[in-house]
Amino acid sequence: MKITVDRSKCRGARNCDSIAPNVFDIDEEFKAIVRDPKGDSDADILKAAQFCPTKVIILEDEETGKRIFPQD
Repeated sequence: MKITVDRSKCRGARNCDSIAPNVFDIDEEFKAIVRDPKGDSDADILKAAQFCPTKVIILEDEETGKRIFPQD
């Protein structure tokens, strides 16, 4: 799964790194970063994206490029 964070809209709520701590971290600007895209299960990564209050975590299928979350 390809994980992208729109850092311009991230508010640093920390939901992502609470749910998938091996994938996400918060940097010195209090914005989410992807530390290891395979660090947690796909289910936990999806849950982290769903619980992001600003919906700035974008998930795509690596093979097809199809967007998994958020749906357009």
